[in-house]
Amino acid sequence: MVRVFCCFALSLVLSSCSPPPMGDVPSGTVTDWPAYGGTPGGSHFSRANQITPENVKYLELAWEHRSGDIREANTTPDEFISQSSLQVTPIMVDDRLYYCSPFNKVFALDAETGEELWAFDSKVDRFADFLPNCRGVSSWQSGEEGFCEHRIVVGTLDSRLIALDAETGKRCTDFGDNGEVDVSHGLSEHAPMEYSITSPPAILGDRVITGAMVLDNQRVDIPSGVVRAYDIRSGEFLWAWNPVKPGSQTLNDDDTYLSGTTNVWSIIAVDPERDLAFVPTGNTSPDYYGGHRGDLDYYSSSVVALVGETGEVAWHYQMVHHDVWDYDTPAQPTLVDMTVDGETVPVVVQVTKMGLTFVLHRDTGVPVWPVEERAVPQNGVPGEPLSPTQPFPTHVPHMITPPLTSDDMWGLTFWDEGQCEDRLEEIRNDGFYTPPTVQGSINYPSNGGGNNWGSPAVHPDSRVMVVYTLRAAGSTKLIPREQCAKRRRPGPEPGRHPLLCGNGVFLLAPRGALHGTTLGNVGCRRSGGGQSALERPHGHHPQHSAVSVLVARGSAWFCGAHDDR
Repeated sequence: MVRVFCCFALSLVLSSCSPPPMGDVPSGTVTDWPAYGGTPGGSHFSRANQITPENVKYLELAWEHRSGDIREANTTPDEFISQSSLQVTPIMVDDRLYYCSPFNKVFALDAETGEELWAFDSKVDRFADFLPNCRGVSSWQSGEEGFCEHRIVVGTLDSRLIALDAETGKRCTDFGDNGEVDVSHGLSEHAPMEYSITSPPAILGDRVITGAMVLDNQRVDIPSGVVRAYDIRSGEFLWAWNPVKPGSQTLNDDDTYLSGTTNVWSIIAVDPERDLAFVPTGNTSPDYYGGHRGDLDYYSSSVVALVGETGEVAWHYQMVHHDVWDYDTPAQPTLVDMTVDGETVPVVVQVTKMGLTFVLHRDTGVPVWPVEERAVPQNGVPGEPLSPTQPFPTHVPHMITPPLTSDDMWGLTFWDEGQCEDRLEEIRNDGFYTPPTVQGSINYPSNGGGNNWGSPAVHPDSRVMVVYTLRAAGSTKLIPREQCAKRRRPGPEPGRHPLLCGNGVFLLAPRGALHGTTLGNVGCRRSGGGQSALERPHGHHPQHSAVSVLVARGSAWFCGAHDDR
């Protein structure tokens, strides 16, 4: 079934079996993968080179570790429960692999054998969250020896940061309250599922910095998307960045952080030399209508550079103005040095859900190459102040080029294809940034991307970027208030606007689900992408998630997380 290979940790492994003829194995480089993105700046690159085009076909399963920490879906109308998914990128430090399960169990494994060295259970409520996942843990080392001089930090679904001793898996009791701090302090009232830490916290010096996933598209007064920093040793709260426009209201009437602001659910990159943290922001809730937002849009769908010492904003750059497409900034910013006109320039490379790539100067946020503000479709719904223009980079080629046409439509049969063509004719399709409407609008690329949280890999020497791009189309429809499903909390007050709800879905052929397809249905897009689908080996149970290691005999190993769904 679907397997998502997420990390590249390479080391020499020998096999007791007689190797097949495969030529000489290069000496290569043995390397750690100490952070989610390989480096604090998220390059996703390793110089390990023992796996080659010549020997990759000889890769075999060396070992596999199963967390057993899953939740099956329940799709009955009276009680919907989503399937858990293993989205983790393990880290490797000093020949140990560390990873977390969807419900925040943390494991330490011997990287060569897969032996479980310790496990820690964060004891989160397995049924309190709508989208349970844990994308990774973080590592901090003091350079000294002793208990908790090497710490593994995990953020939890119930908004805690927990620090563990890397050697034993025991709590670092000097961190906060018995090894943990509550990150929900100062937030407005909310349900547990509305605020979760799903991405690994960033480590900048002796600080741990985290945002949170705030469940969007539910109500306008969702909890604040505040970013916070804590002392890595003591757990002391250091600072908070509240993503509100400078000079505007920062707190609710009860002195909690202003509700409804954008959040940072994805992965933060850091530059220790400059003492900067680069945070990718989401779009302001709800996703598809923003007539109420005003200043709340100021930091939406942007990259924001924060000063590590204080949390102050050094600069920010917005990729989508007044985002009503759920085109939040999904991927970890990638920090590389580039040669531009004969000079070395420190840059931030940011891929987006639109399939656009922005390259910004790391010190200023100014685009390294021109970015054009181009006119985009208008005339959305009444009361929606659409931006007349959107930014388009001119240097890096666009990976997706709307609009969709009938030539792009595809189906398993001529009937399916005809139905897709008819559907394309029924709904609004004006290319990039077609605004959401009551009759329905093409959202291409969909709100899944383009590019998403997987991030690109950039070769530091050649500057070649490799990025996975999804080319599935979506459709968006705004729904009148009286037709909306019953909500747990009210949306905009009566009279604000008759449109309360928005639906964003993939554009699918009408034929029913097919066994083994990633999306469960067949997409209308002819060259639609998806996560790589690999055949499940015999004996794999579909309800387990695992971290696997493949070995090319006499060669090297590749580790990755996959979800056998």
